[in-house]
Amino acid sequence: MDHDPDRLTLWPSYFDVRRSRRSGRRVAKDAAVKKPDLEGLYNAARAVGLRKIKREANTARPRDPHAREGRLIVSRSGAEADAGASSKEEIMQLIGTTWREQRKKEHEQATKPATARAQGGNRPTGQGKSKGRSSRRRSFKR
Repeated sequence: MDHDPDRLTLWPSYFDVRRSRRSGRRVAKDAAVKKPDLEGLYNAARAVGLRKIKREANTARPRDPHAREGRLIVSRSGAEADAGASSKEEIMQLIGTTWREQRKKEHEQATKPATARAQGGNRPTGQGKSKGRSSRRRSFKR
Protein backbone atom coordinates (compact mmCIF):
# COMPACT_ATOMS: atom_id res chain seq x y z
CA MET A 1 0.00 0.00 0.00
CA ASP A 2 1.40 3.40 -0.95
CA HIS A 3 1.56 6.20 1.54
CA ASP A 4 -0.98 8.94 0.90
CA PRO A 5 -0.50 12.06 3.04
CA ASP A 6 -4.14 13.04 2.48
CA ARG A 7 -5.45 9.85 4.16
CA LEU A 8 -6.04 9.69 7.91
CA THR A 9 -6.85 6.37 9.56
CA LEU A 10 -9.05 6.42 12.65
CA TRP A 11 -9.52 3.29 14.75
CA PRO A 12 -12.41 2.96 17.23
CA SER A 13 -9.94 2.04 19.97
CA TYR A 14 -8.57 5.61 19.79
CA PHE A 15 -11.85 6.66 21.47
CA ASP A 16 -12.12 3.91 24.15
CA VAL A 17 -12.48 5.49 27.60
CA ARG A 18 -11.41 2.24 29.28
CA ARG A 19 -7.97 2.36 27.66
CA SER A 20 -5.10 4.44 28.93
CA ARG A 21 -3.10 6.72 26.70
CA ARG A 22 -0.26 4.22 26.85
CA SER A 23 -2.48 1.37 25.63
CA GLY A 24 -3.82 3.28 22.65
CA ARG A 25 -6.40 5.94 23.53
CA ARG A 26 -5.65 9.07 21.50
CA VAL A 27 -8.29 11.52 22.78
CA ALA A 28 -8.98 13.06 26.17
CA LYS A 29 -11.28 11.15 28.51
CA ASP A 30 -14.03 13.75 28.09
CA ALA A 31 -14.01 12.99 24.36
CA ALA A 32 -13.91 9.19 24.75
CA VAL A 33 -16.80 6.70 24.92
CA LYS A 34 -17.44 3.26 26.38
CA LYS A 35 -17.41 0.34 23.96
CA PRO A 36 -16.59 2.21 20.74
CA ASP A 37 -17.56 0.59 17.46
CA LEU A 38 -17.06 1.38 13.80
CA GLU A 39 -20.69 2.31 13.15
CA GLY A 40 -20.74 4.81 16.01
CA LEU A 41 -17.45 6.31 14.83
CA TYR A 42 -18.86 6.67 11.32
CA ASN A 43 -22.07 8.33 12.58
CA ALA A 44 -20.10 10.77 14.75
CA ALA A 45 -17.83 11.68 11.84
CA ARG A 46 -20.88 12.35 9.66
CA ALA A 47 -22.41 14.47 12.45
CA VAL A 48 -19.24 16.59 12.58
CA GLY A 49 -19.74 17.30 8.89
CA LEU A 50 -17.14 15.06 7.27
CA ARG A 51 -18.17 13.83 3.84
CA LYS A 52 -15.10 12.10 2.42
CA ILE A 53 -15.14 9.00 4.62
CA LYS A 54 -14.49 5.35 3.88
CA ARG A 55 -15.34 2.48 6.25
CA GLU A 56 -13.32 -0.70 6.24
CA ALA A 57 -14.93 -3.30 8.46
CA ASN A 58 -13.12 -6.34 9.85
CA THR A 59 -9.63 -4.87 9.64
CA ALA A 60 -7.21 -5.15 12.52
CA ARG A 61 -5.11 -2.39 13.98
CA PRO A 62 -1.43 -3.37 13.74
CA ARG A 63 -0.98 -2.84 17.46
CA ASP A 64 -3.93 -5.19 18.24
CA PRO A 65 -3.91 -7.82 15.48
CA HIS A 66 -6.41 -10.07 17.30
CA ALA A 67 -9.12 -7.39 17.50
CA ARG A 68 -10.84 -6.89 14.18
CA GLU A 69 -12.54 -3.60 14.97
CA GLY A 70 -12.46 -1.98 11.54
CA ARG A 71 -11.21 1.46 10.62
CA LEU A 72 -12.37 4.75 9.22
CA ILE A 73 -10.36 6.49 6.53
CA VAL A 74 -10.84 10.25 6.38
CA SER A 75 -9.55 12.69 3.80
CA ARG A 76 -7.38 15.36 5.46
CA SER A 77 -8.26 17.99 2.85
CA GLY A 78 -11.93 17.09 3.09
CA ALA A 79 -11.84 17.40 6.87
CA GLU A 80 -10.21 20.79 6.66
CA ALA A 81 -12.82 22.00 4.18
CA ASP A 82 -15.85 20.45 5.91
CA ALA A 83 -15.06 20.72 9.64
CA GLY A 84 -12.26 23.30 9.73
CA ALA A 85 -9.85 20.92 11.46
CA SER A 86 -6.32 20.96 10.09
CA SER A 87 -4.66 18.20 12.11
CA LYS A 88 -5.52 14.59 12.95
CA GLU A 89 -5.68 15.47 16.65
CA GLU A 90 -8.27 18.20 16.04
CA ILE A 91 -10.37 15.87 13.90
CA MET A 92 -10.27 13.16 16.57
CA GLN A 93 -11.24 15.62 19.33
CA LEU A 94 -14.17 16.94 17.27
CA ILE A 95 -15.40 13.44 16.48
CA GLY A 96 -14.90 12.29 20.07
CA THR A 97 -16.84 15.14 21.68
CA THR A 98 -19.66 14.78 19.15
CA TRP A 99 -19.78 11.02 19.69
CA ARG A 100 -19.91 11.44 23.46
CA GLU A 101 -22.77 13.97 23.19
CA GLN A 102 -24.69 11.59 20.93
CA ARG A 103 -24.26 8.75 23.42
CA LYS A 104 -25.36 11.01 26.27
CA LYS A 105 -28.54 11.99 24.40
CA GLU A 106 -29.27 8.33 23.59
CA HIS A 107 -28.81 7.41 27.24
CA GLU A 108 -31.11 10.21 28.40
CA GLN A 109 -33.81 9.12 25.98
CA ALA A 110 -33.48 5.49 27.05
CA THR A 111 -33.77 6.33 30.75
CA LYS A 112 -36.62 8.78 30.26
CA PRO A 113 -39.72 7.51 32.10
CA ALA A 114 -42.55 6.18 30.00
CA THR A 115 -45.38 8.63 29.43
CA ALA A 116 -48.56 8.23 31.40
CA ARG A 117 -51.75 6.87 29.87
CA ALA A 118 -53.47 9.25 27.51
CA GLN A 119 -56.10 11.40 29.16
CA GLY A 120 -59.73 11.28 28.17
CA GLY A 121 -61.82 8.56 26.66
CA ASN A 122 -64.80 6.71 28.08
CA ARG A 123 -63.02 3.52 29.08
CA PRO A 124 -63.65 2.44 32.65
CA THR A 125 -60.70 2.03 34.95
CA GLY A 126 -59.29 -1.44 35.54
CA GLN A 127 -60.53 -1.71 39.13
CA GLY A 128 -64.17 -2.35 38.27
CA LYS A 129 -65.55 0.76 39.89
CA SER A 130 -68.35 2.69 38.32
CA LYS A 131 -68.93 6.39 38.64
CA GLY A 132 -72.15 6.18 40.68
CA ARG A 133 -70.98 3.98 43.56
CA SER A 134 -69.43 5.19 46.75
CA SER A 135 -65.78 4.55 47.26
CA ARG A 136 -66.35 2.73 50.59
CA ARG A 137 -66.35 -1.05 50.37
CA ARG A 138 -69.41 -2.84 51.68
CA SER A 139 -69.36 -6.23 53.28
CA PHE A 140 -70.81 -9.18 51.48
CA LYS A 141 -73.08 -10.08 54.42
CA ARG A 142 -76.35 -8.21 54.64
